[in-house]
Amino acid sequence: MNELDTGSRSHYYAYDQYGANLMTPIGPIGIVPMAGSAEFTTKVNRHLVDRREAYTTPDTDQYPGFKRSDFRLEAESSRYATGEGRALFNDSVRGHDLFIICDVMNYHVTYDFYGKPKPMTPDEHFQDLKRIILAANGKPRRINVIMPFLYESRQHRRSSRESLDCAYMLDELNYLGVDNLITFDAHDPRVSNATPISGFESIPVSYQTLKAIKNKVEDLDLLSNNLILISPDEGAINRVMYFSSILKAPLGTFYKLRDYTRVVDGRNPILAHEFLGDDVEDKDVLIIDDMISSGDSMLDIAQNMKERKARSVYCAASFALFTSGLDHFNKAYEEGYINGVLGSNLVYIPQEVKDAPWFIEVDCSKFVALIIDAINHDSSLTSLVDQTHKIKKLLDLH
Repeated sequence: MNELDTGSRSHYYAYDQYGANLMTPIGPIGIVPMAGSAEFTTKVNRHLVDRREAYTTPDTDQYPGFKRSDFRLEAESSRYATGEGRALFNDSVRGHDLFIICDVMNYHVTYDFYGKPKPMTPDEHFQDLKRIILAANGKPRRINVIMPFLYESRQHRRSSRESLDCAYMLDELNYLGVDNLITFDAHDPRVSNATPISGFESIPVSYQTLKAIKNKVEDLDLLSNNLILISPDEGAINRVMYFSSILKAPLGTFYKLRDYTRVVDGRNPILAHEFLGDDVEDKDVLIIDDMISSGDSMLDIAQNMKERKARSVYCAASFALFTSGLDHFNKAYEEGYINGVLGSNLVYIPQEVKDAPWFIEVDCSKFVALIIDAINHDSSLTSLVDQTHKIKKLLDLH
């Protein structure tokens, strides 16, 4: 038991190994899966049910809804043939600590638009999120949004006369009464400055990625002197520096030489990649970034590493989007430029990606269940955000 001084009186709380306060929930948990998040939410719900079953005590039994066989609440978002939408709750949300899980990158969700199936865009997912919040009608005890891929996170700062979509999105959710926004590996977490007094957490998935490597990649030794970590550009270098420090492995980086006189597909085209780092001959290379979009840059770097006689090349990203399909990844694997690609299930993963011989899924569902449980008890998330201790234990076992 730990004693926390709250001013006029003292309370006693029990904490588990993850730092979750086990005795004072804000209210009964209600998990709301948005369109396209049902599969992932089902896994999160199962972990949360098992977790609460494991530490239920006579003290926790006094809280209504603390232990349930299913924490999910039924809500639906639908659209008319004109594209207009509506949201509706079929379960009561009154007094709940609401957790809305929204995968804005799930393009597999479609709706009938003037007689034709139309994939949902991130803009439409975000509009439906706002509708769900409005449908709750102020009845929940608290509203938390879990948005694994932060909507418009690449449009986070103004370098010319352009929009600040991500900052405005945070401002909108704050206005709608969202108490906490949980995201993962935000492209630039400093965007939280747009709403400085609102709850915002950008949580890394470093531990989950390393755990997947340990359990699923036999020929990549995390503690080997042959391992070298690569940052694909200057924007990812802080993330890779963390991995480099914890694994005690050398770091290399690439400098992207861009043509700033042209814009192609919304960005300045890359003319060349210049490598800064040690010799990679006979080394195992791990390229780390927050996302794989089309993957062209990642594969270009992988080919560069192989041409420098690297023994193996693996790519790891929190969000593997594959916006240009899989053909060039399949070709790179067949030609031996890549040995594997790691991506989390925080965003939608098509079945063809799961079936690809080079893809390694990083399961984060249990991690999200731990986060929900901790937030429901208003506990510190430090032990979940700072994963150094868990990574060291993993490496000790390794």
